[in-house]
Amino acid sequence: MREERLDCRGLACPMPIVRISQAMKTLAAEAILTVEADDPAFPADIRAWAQMTGHELIELDEGDVIRAKVRRRG
Repeated sequence: MREERLDCRGLACPMPIVRISQAMKTLAAEAILTVEADDPAFPADIRAWAQMTGHELIELDEGDVIRAKVRRRG
């Protein structure tokens, strides 16, 4: 399975979600995007975005650097 990485550290809301949306359009169905971000709003934003778009949030690790893994659906 293909896995891509996206570094969104240093970006404030809404830019991590904008970058994720752009990246997901280039991925094949079922591919996984691993995102690193440090915006405190990112965990809530990525949860809401995944629910709204239908992509699957498969992992979310919160710390100084927040890591999320999202599987592209459709």
